[in-house]
Order: sequence, then C-alpha cells, then structure tokens
Amino acid sequence: MVRRGDEASIGAIGTYRRTAVFSALVEGAKTQYAKSGDRFIGYRVLGDGPIDLLALNNGSNIWIDRDDEPHWARFDRRLASFARLIRFDPSGVGLSDPLGGGELPTVELWTQDALAVLNAVESEHAALLGVSDGGPVAMLLSAMYPERISALVLMNSSARMARDDDYPCGIPQHLLDRFVNSVSDPARGDDGVDDLALLAPSLAGDPEFQRWWKSAGERSAGPTMAKALDALATGFDVRGILPLISVPTLVMYRADHVFMRPGHAHYLAEHIAGAKLVELPGRDHLAYVGDTEPLLDEVEEFLTGTRGGTDAERVLATILFTDIVDSTKRASTAGDRLWRDELDNHDRMAARQLQRFGGRQVKSTGDGLLATFDGPARAIQCGLAICDGARQLGMEVRVGIHTGEVERRGADIAGIGVHIAARVQSCAEPGEVWVSRTLTDLLTGSGMTFADRGEYTLKGVPGTWQLFMVEG
Repeated sequence: MVRRGDEASIGAIGTYRRTAVFSALVEGAKTQYAKSGDRFIGYRVLGDGPIDLLALNNGSNIWIDRDDEPHWARFDRRLASFARLIRFDPSGVGLSDPLGGGELPTVELWTQDALAVLNAVESEHAALLGVSDGGPVAMLLSAMYPERISALVLMNSSARMARDDDYPCGIPQHLLDRFVNSVSDPARGDDGVDDLALLAPSLAGDPEFQRWWKSAGERSAGPTMAKALDALATGFDVRGILPLISVPTLVMYRADHVFMRPGHAHYLAEHIAGAKLVELPGRDHLAYVGDTEPLLDEVEEFLTGTRGGTDAERVLATILFTDIVDSTKRASTAGDRLWRDELDNHDRMAARQLQRFGGRQVKSTGDGLLATFDGPARAIQCGLAICDGARQLGMEVRVGIHTGEVERRGADIAGIGVHIAARVQSCAEPGEVWVSRTLTDLLTGSGMTFADRGEYTLKGVPGTWQLFMVEG
C-alpha cells in the first residue's frame, strides 16, 4: 500500500525529472558550429519556444562559456522558457576560431558571425538581445537585415562609449584607455582596475563568483585578445545607423549603473524610431546579476505580449525554511537592541550563504527565512552552511527542506509545498537539517547520506510523512 507521502514523492520525482531534462539541456547544451567566411563559429541552442532569440553578449568578454554559473543558468532558463535561445561565441572568442595574425575584431565581423549562426539554425525571423557591446552588433544586424529581425532588445548598451562634443554622456577617452590597459594587462596583477566591482557590484564580494569570473574570462580569451575585445567595447560608434533601424525596439538600463549613465539609453531611444525606454532598478552591468525578474518580465512581455512570471504560475522548486531556536527567550534575555544586532548578524550570514549556493530569498520570517532553489543538493548544502554559520554566531537554527510544486505570486510563493517545508522545519532538532522523503529519493546516488527520523503527521497536510536528517 502506498502512503500519502510516497505518492507525493513519486509525483515530485516525475515532475523533477521532467524539469531536470530541461535543466540538463541548459547546463550541458551541445556545442555546434556555423561557418562564417573561413572560420567556424561555436553556438548552442536552448529551448524550443515559438520565438527565436539570438543573444549577443551579456556584458563582458564571456559569451557562451557560462552554463556552470548558477545566476546565468537561471537567467537563460527563463529566456528559454518562452523562446528558442541561440547563443554563440564570435570570431576570436572562446569556442570559435581565433582571428588571423594582426586581425582585430570589429562590429561588422561579429555581425556576419551572427548572421552565419542564424543561417545555421535555419532561423528566418529572430529577435535580438544585445547587452553591452553586443548591442552595436544587434543594431547593425537590425539595420542591415530588417527582413530577418522581428524585434530588437538592448540592455545597458550605447551607440558609443567615449565622450564627444555632441555626445556628452560618454566617458572621457583617457579613462577608457586606462580601463582597457589595466584589466587586460596580466603583469599588473592586483594593481589593475577591479572590473568585477564595475560590472557586477552586487556579486563583487562573492568568492565563488569571483573564481568563476576569473576562470571563464581566461577560457574566453588570452591577454592580447582580451585587450582587443576591450578596445572594441570602448571604441565603437554606431550612431550613424540608428535612423536605419525600423524593427520594434526595447531599450533598457539600470538606474544606478556604476558607469553607464542613463544618457546612453536615452540617446538610443531618441534616435531609434518608436523605441520603448524602460528604467530598471539596480546597478549591475551584467544582465544576469542582481534583480533580474523585472528585466526578464519586460523582455518576455515585449516579445510575447505576456509576462510568464505573473500570478499563479506553478513551478517546481526546492523550498527551504530556517528558524532560530528559542528566539523569543533569546530576545527577552538580550533586550531589544542587542537582539536586533544578533538578528542582523544572522540575516547577513544567511544572505551570504544563499548567494553562495544560488538560492533566492523569498522573505524573512522574523527569526528565520524562506528561500527557494533550483535543485535539492544546493538547498541542502546551503542549509548545512547556515547551521554552521549560526553556530559560529552563538545560536542554533532548525532547517527544513522539501521539493514540490509552488505557485509564484509576484515575489512571493504559496501552495502545499511551502506548507510541507515549514512543517518539516518545525520537526527538526536544533542545529540540524531535516528533509522530506521526496528529497532523499531525488538524491539517490548523489553520495549524500540521511538518517531516518521516522514518520510524522504534519499539521494541515494529509497523511503521514517520512522525514530524514541530513548527515553532515
């Protein structure tokens, strides 16, 4: 006889495996090659939506070498949920053939690479997503081949970077030259400009992201090519083609961007006929960093007419709840002011661990938090890290985790899966991470070990549920 908890576990496994197929597609997409002139251009295709969406850069020299970065993987999953997402490395970058001796990358060259990729995937009508110096490539492609382009989306991009008499929003040329020389000169080591602080300030202090950024950048281009790429990114000027763009255009920028002033986006919107201008919250240059939901909502609505992330969207998620043990007693003993300091220390620690393991904090529960993860393994690792961090702060927490369907309602989530995770957390012992049987079944063969804690009746949830403690 199958128990209620077992039925839910079996159902979640089926849903999880269907979702895992798509996650695997994102994380291990097959690299294919298009022919552009005498060079091979590496590209990858994700999803099978009705819209073709060609991504042109994402704010750095790293173009498609990104599937092991959780923030970028989540960003691409959302795009691929409503489109066939096409990504490629242009000539001289990453998986594509290098440039010949003395040859330098140009906007025109990369435009031909983009066209070659569209031909290879048999895309007759595609939307373009141009971020940073991918924007000029997208703009030129839109102006040259309007019959092939259905829409143009520009993010944190510009017609040029350098200041000019008739372009006052630009950056002085001597500062651009200093930036290029600094970030691409390996001899300068730690004395160079911290490009991560400029491009992704919200993740500049994350050691995991720092390591990935350095490794992916080195795989994308060596020092000489990196300098040429940075020179292209700071030296282009496509103002002359803006009046030739006739496709529907969305121009977006982040309001508190560290170095891209709003004037860049306003100039584009004023000089591209009918362009829509949207200001977004945040300061990160990289599109996939920071608060990405408003950006992705705008893109999806512009391209499809609807926002997939609106009320009552049902998705599979791993839900994590934490709770500080004896918080009421600790608050009365410590006093309001000291307890507030302790809570602040706890919240900062927990936020660091969520960022480290790719979690998304849904909300604070006063003496704990609710968060979601794309997969159960990361959630468990994060739960263990929060327990350890709390112990170092002189407190204990309980952690409960469950994988199931939830309803996304704006920034919040609801549904039976949320209730189950909350009840699992309430059963956990201080300093321990407890999970539902659903997670142990999903993680069979992962190497993680669990101690059976027996069957429980969870308040408000039908049937009995077998719960397990994660063994450190």
